[in-house]
Amino acid sequence: MQLLSGRRAIITGAAQGIGAATARKLMEHGASVVIADLNASLAQDTARELAKLGGTAVPVKVDVRNPDEVQAAVELCVAELGGLDILVNNAGITRDATLRKMTVDDFEAVIDVHLKGAFLATKSASLAMRDQGTGGAIINISSISGKVGMIGQANYSAAKAGLVGFTKAVAKELAPHNIRVNAIQPGLIRTAMTEALRPDIWESKLAEIPLRRAGEPEDIGNAVVFLASELSSYITGVVLEVAGGRHI
Repeated sequence: MQLLSGRRAIITGAAQGIGAATARKLMEHGASVVIADLNASLAQDTARELAKLGGTAVPVKVDVRNPDEVQAAVELCVAELGGLDILVNNAGITRDATLRKMTVDDFEAVIDVHLKGAFLATKSASLAMRDQGTGGAIINISSISGKVGMIGQANYSAAKAGLVGFTKAVAKELAPHNIRVNAIQPGLIRTAMTEALRPDIWESKLAEIPLRRAGEPEDIGNAVVFLASELSSYITGVVLEVAGGRHI
């Protein structure tokens, strides 16, 4: 059963990891997608691979900190796909360090990508959705780190917690336009970044998870499909933890 047939989506940070898996899931459910990523070459490769599913995947280079590039991606989606129904704010970076060693540049870089990026994309996308008059769904990818805080991630935890407040505020503003805004907090997800952890650190994190396994990028993609579809038509302003029970 296709839950998103005919929908048009933009996913930021979609060239790899959770973003690419989310794009694949949206396409499997009938959506056309814009693969927005800072790495233009990787975005093109991902779009070509996803197009083999039989749908439409359009690559575009986007620095989510740049309002002109974000606006251009929205306009591309409307022009190429005929509209915009779904935005997934997934783009993110890490610059981990203890507070003593963290530089101002490292703090600002993470805040800018996660929070400023989500603000710019949400602003541009919501205006396009309002112009259509058909509503839409915006999903912000936060993190369980934004719930509990992690040592060495003062910047990342602050940004991801900020996304929760941003989600709730914008959900109230956009609800009258039938634009729903929700957030997902992934836990330990098996990606290139997490698989680079030392084995002992990986095992210690795994031990904190009641379901006794790491999540896969597709687990987040499935949650995005739910929040983007009519199955969640009466849900807005919520934070969905996809973390295997970690930190409940």
